[in-house]
Amino acid sequence: MRDELLRLRAEFTASAAALAADLEALFEASRDVNGDDEHDPEGATVGFERAQLTALLATARQRVAEVDEALRRIDAGVHGVCEGCGRAIPPERLAARPFTRSCVTCA
Repeated sequence: MRDELLRLRAEFTASAAALAADLEALFEASRDVNGDDEHDPEGATVGFERAQLTALLATARQRVAEVDEALRRIDAGVHGVCEGCGRAIPPERLAARPFTRSCVTCA
């Protein structure tokens, strides 16, 4: 499980770095442009793209934090135990979502 979590951490970290670079590039490109999205026919597209990249970046960073927490739970010997009810999280759920903190019932 640790190896899978480390793989996921690397994947999410790379994704976050790529999204951060894309967002920075979008900011750089829009610095020299009129910032009036309301009256600019391309403004809504730029605004939407900025919002979408920001949301995707936040999600990727959240996934890294969730994996880090799962690794801490492994070290503490409580990974795979539901934080809600204290029962074992089914192996199928852990296989699908290795960083989960709860069983299906408590989720």
